[in-house]
Amino acid sequence: MEAFAALLDALVYTRSRNAKLKLLADYLVRTPDPDRGWALAALTDGLDFPAVKSATIRNLLTERVDPVLWSLSRDYVGDSAETASLLWPEPAEAPSPPTVSEAVDALAKMTRATVMSELPGLLDRLDAEGRYALLKMATGAMRIGISARLAKTAFARAFDVPVEDVEEYWHGQQPPYTPLFDWAANGAAPPSADDMPLFRPFMLAHPLEDTVLDMADYAAEWKWDGIRVQLVRAGGETRVYSRSGDDISATFPEMAEALDIDAVLDGELLVRGSHQGGAAGGAASFNALQQRLGRKTVSTKLREQFPAFVRLYDALIVEGEDLREQPWTERRWRLEALVPRLDPERFDLSEVIAAETFEDLRAIRGRARDDAIEGVMLKRRGSPYVAGRRVGHWYKWKRDPLLIDCVLMYAQRGSGKRSSFYSDYTFGCWDGDPAAGAELLPVGKAYFGFTDEELKFLDRHVRNHTVNRFGPVRETDKSLVFEVAFDSVHASKRHKSGLAMRFPRISRIRTDKPAHEADRIEALKAMIRD
Repeated sequence: MEAFAALLDALVYTRSRNAKLKLLADYLVRTPDPDRGWALAALTDGLDFPAVKSATIRNLLTERVDPVLWSLSRDYVGDSAETASLLWPEPAEAPSPPTVSEAVDALAKMTRATVMSELPGLLDRLDAEGRYALLKMATGAMRIGISARLAKTAFARAFDVPVEDVEEYWHGQQPPYTPLFDWAANGAAPPSADDMPLFRPFMLAHPLEDTVLDMADYAAEWKWDGIRVQLVRAGGETRVYSRSGDDISATFPEMAEALDIDAVLDGELLVRGSHQGGAAGGAASFNALQQRLGRKTVSTKLREQFPAFVRLYDALIVEGEDLREQPWTERRWRLEALVPRLDPERFDLSEVIAAETFEDLRAIRGRARDDAIEGVMLKRRGSPYVAGRRVGHWYKWKRDPLLIDCVLMYAQRGSGKRSSFYSDYTFGCWDGDPAAGAELLPVGKAYFGFTDEELKFLDRHVRNHTVNRFGPVRETDKSLVFEVAFDSVHASKRHKSGLAMRFPRISRIRTDKPAHEADRIEALKAMIRD
């Protein structure tokens, strides 16, 4: 546990991606099984200990230290695990730290009935760094800048194996990933995925930005506003996976039932309708799709009201033949041949946009917002299907964002590296004329879009303009205006304003604009396209 705690401490204070990779790779090489596997799972959110929650930590600490001291310290530090690790009373005897495996085993055995008596014994065996690592692992809230992709890259570097192979074999393995380490570190045969409906990593696109492409080398498709999914059928079973590799088959059982050909297919999950692209587009808004998302079970009524289908983009494997090394043109041809064999109510084919020149495509893309389509995708005709983002292969060219001026209303501290800064901002628009007594109604929340220097400015502003506090939330004097960029806005019964933004981010800090000149709710409502 000491080595894992030291790794976490180093990662927290390391910004460089390459430095993080080296730290993690060195740890994986030095640490024996199964500790390194459990540590890897902890860093990539692969562990779950239901008995240990943030409230558990708070309750344990308020039993041992002054509750006011805990509250003030938590507010100052900004992170429950770090605060608890520092305030926890030091044991009378020198600690005898457990291994990572022992800690995982102990946490896994705890129940809600026993955690209050068993967790203290584990904490007493650790110093402050160890307690921090244990609590972070237990609550699953690492937030130290280690993504699953970065962890896999570090694994590949540690054992000098291709990251594409790591991506391929990772899914289907359970912590502590013993077969994966046996293959990479000890030269054993790779983990077998035969006859198992396993997830394969998605190929992703880079933002196009200012690049101009030759349409002789690239094909263009619409970027539909749904969720990217992968359908996998093998061994008589079909699974539907989200972009992150989560199994969402239970949420969309009709899609799992519809694919009866052994294949791995990439596409966009949508709901039937005419919002995107009109009748020809055949897809409802993302807001309609949201009615189906996040449900563990789905009723027949909901399936009928919001019928799901997948607009297919690519074919990775068809009837046992792996097509990923083939160029896009070959995979597209195979996909076109496959689609007529599929249920037309559940599958259709993503259209290739006819554009001879890049300027032609630019003009076509200009109509994307009017058609409620998210943008266009450009795919190099000769590109293989490879995991992750590869420069020059695929590009996404989203429609331009919408902009509106809002007033900062509330702020809350961030987490991880931002735990000392007020970096999560709630902003609002006027529900009428401010001069006539209109009030501000919250319309969104954002925590990115600004530079580090702007974050420091915003943090000072929040601290100097606080008029009220509600636990960790500060209410400001509503004097600062943000220009907020967002993708779209929809009607929502969950919010007082009746509106919900998609992908809001801070575009500019408008210190030049007085708050009473910020936009009104009516301006946002006029942007609704549902």
